[in-house]
Amino acid sequence: MNMIERFGGVYPALLTPFTKTGINEKVLRELVEYNIKKGVNGFYVAGSTAEAFLLTEEERNLVYETVADQTAGRVRLIAHVGSISTDQAIRFGKRAKELNYDAVSAVCPFYYGFTFAEIKEYYRRIASECEMPMVMYNIPGTSGVKLTAGQIGEILSDPSVIGIKHTSSDYFAFERIKTMFPEKVAFNGFDEMFLCGLSMGADGGIGSTYNYMAEKFLRIRRLFGEGKMREALEVQREANRIIQILIEVGGMQMNKEVLCQMGFDFGVARAPFAELSPKQKQRIRAEVTDRL
Repeated sequence: MNMIERFGGVYPALLTPFTKTGINEKVLRELVEYNIKKGVNGFYVAGSTAEAFLLTEEERNLVYETVADQTAGRVRLIAHVGSISTDQAIRFGKRAKELNYDAVSAVCPFYYGFTFAEIKEYYRRIASECEMPMVMYNIPGTSGVKLTAGQIGEILSDPSVIGIKHTSSDYFAFERIKTMFPEKVAFNGFDEMFLCGLSMGADGGIGSTYNYMAEKFLRIRRLFGEGKMREALEVQREANRIIQILIEVGGMQMNKEVLCQMGFDFGVARAPFAELSPKQKQRIRAEVTDRL
């Protein structure tokens, strides 16, 4: 089985449910099971959608452990281990290896304006010292790290880097990267442009709204594979109606509120995220949850 056959597919980027004092392990397990029953191919664990950078190191490890225990090898698991600190990312990666994750992933180190040579070494060291396949995470709009297709190609040239999660609207760069490295796994990152990514060579997607509407993205991928572009676009439009509201209300807060309204006690996003108003919650109920 090659890497695309092994890793391609639809992966919810899991959100993190909170109690007033920490992680709600029970609810995290319930969400994992809910999505396995829908037929997802795997999970992207402790990424941006998980509020990873608002979690303590102990909490991130607890998320890795809970998901690994609940899935018990039934689906693929990619642990996002990204951190500004290479040493911390390596610690997370080694824990993922102990838990039998299938691969690790990492956002580019950010904030300090690292050179490309430093970023490249960051990926090399994590993959090498953790002895794990690496999925590069390219998200320039949030990380502030803007790499060219050529620079991404240099990172992908490392045999231990098996693919990329591309959360960017630069689909020209995405197509060029996939054309240069057809054997590497290419994940689309923006939920609202999943069909765009597939048309440019994506092997699957990793997304936040997959947590509660994975069936739409599974269907888009199936229809695209069958050459039914018009039908696939209609499903993408259904997803985008919801994503438009998410953009207007606030992504992290709305995603968690939808799950709360569906019966999963996810709590609220951590500060400095603001809590939603009663009016916003009512809108989500009327325009999203009741129409899923």
